[in-house]
Formats: sequence, C-alpha cells, structure tokens
Amino acid sequence: MLDSAVARRVRLLGLDVDGVLTDNAVFIGMVDGRRQEFKRFDIQDGLGIRLLQPLNIPVVLVSGRESEATLVRAEELGVDEVIQDAGARKVPAFSKTLARHGIGWREVAYVGDDLADLPVLRRVGLPIAVANAVDEVKEMAAFVTGARGGHGAVREVIEMLLRARGMWEEAVGLYLADRDGDD
Repeated sequence: MLDSAVARRVRLLGLDVDGVLTDNAVFIGMVDGRRQEFKRFDIQDGLGIRLLQPLNIPVVLVSGRESEATLVRAEELGVDEVIQDAGARKVPAFSKTLARHGIGWREVAYVGDDLADLPVLRRVGLPIAVANAVDEVKEMAAFVTGARGGHGAVREVIEMLLRARGMWEEAVGLYLADRDGDD
C-alpha cells in the first residue's frame, strides 16, 4: 500500500516506454519499401493516463530510443511531453522538462523496467518497477507492480496513486461525466 503523503507529493508521472507502456516487443518490417515499426500498447494503461489529465497531473514519456510509434501513441493519449534519446541518456532531458514545469525530482513518480531507467529512478521521490523489470530496477523501487509492462502496469500505478490521494472516485466520475452524452 502506498503512503498517502508520498502519493500527494507526486506532481508528475514519468513513464519509460518499451517494457513499461509496451510488452518490450518491437515489430519492424517494410511497408511500401519503407521501414516501419509497430508496438503493442495496453488500452487500460491509456485510459489510466486519461484519468490523470483532468486532475492536472502531467505524464511524460521517457524513452531510450526514437520511435514514431511512441509519438503516435502519445498524440492519441494527449500526452504532450515525450522525451526520446537514442543514447538512452534520460536524465538531462528529463531534468529540463522538470525545470520547465517547476517540479523537483522528489515530486516525481517514475515507472521503469531496465538498466537505462536506473539514473532516473535514483533521483525521483517515488521509484516504481513493473513486475517484469530487471532485478536492479526492482531493488531500487519503492513499489513493484503486480502487472507486467504492457499488460496494465501503468493503469495499476495510476489507480494506486489516485486511491492513495483519495482521488480515484473523482477521477472516474470526471471520466464518466465526459462520456455520458448529456450536455
């Protein structure tokens, strides 16, 4: 169970992409003579991200590789901040993003799964690992999800954060009111 004081301190959620929002699979092939990349994203994770938006808790995607598929998914979800560093140097760009938002490292929850996430996880106030993370990431984490990356782990984190803050019912209510159809 997440301490409510820790949950209330979180002002931004950072998410690794491959292995957290996806199941780590990347499908690469040729379409009309051009290289194309496809990834599998979990729909419930996406809905979880949508639940945070009216509560003004920004989500930042932080990837150690460049991918058009990641940008397409971010756009679908209304995620404005996407960091993609082909060298997996996540800290410098993420640090600039936090400064732009006026948010300190201690006010960040970050979900990771592999070695490239360790430099970020060492700095944040709430380091989180997905169930299929490597041992080093799990050891660093304050919380390890029951779900694997790409299979609802992000939704689990978001629900846990919102419940610990006492905001789950509000988030669900706002989501449902927006889809009720009554104007």
